[in-house]
Amino acid sequence: MTSLRERLRALGPELLGFAAAGICAYAADLGLFIWLRGPVGLDPLTAKSLSFVAGCSVAYAGNALGTYRRKAAEVPRLRQYAVFFAVNIAGALVQLLCIAVSHYGLGLTSQRADTVSGAGIGMALATVLRFWGTRTLVFRTSGRTNGSTAGSTAGTEASWTG
Repeated sequence: MTSLRERLRALGPELLGFAAAGICAYAADLGLFIWLRGPVGLDPLTAKSLSFVAGCSVAYAGNALGTYRRKAAEVPRLRQYAVFFAVNIAGALVQLLCIAVSHYGLGLTSQRADTVSGAGIGMALATVLRFWGTRTLVFRTSGRTNGSTAGSTAGTEASWTG
């Protein structure tokens, strides 16, 4: 039986890979949104919808080709992407729910309160949901060992550099 410390240490490379893919996805989402709203001149909802899909695609590619590249796909990649996309939609809904509770339920209506609830608290909760969903619903394998693999290779299988 492994200790909590060992399990957390084994999760380190996976968390770093997931975070790197997420940072790249965020940059793609934000950059595309700004470009679509500015020079292209699209309305905000269309621009955000397109940039969200692009960000999801970048995150999926980063996780599939990087973080979880050594996990054999048990389902077709298209289905895997669809589940990944659904997990990301759920994360976006968590962020919206945080804003709704703060703004309409608690009456915290300032721009700062909306930013803290959506981009702060909402993003943190959504990231936890996305990490859980990505590792358990999207890139799961039937041979998952819950971090109790033999030897010192536990957790290195999911790293970007491993």
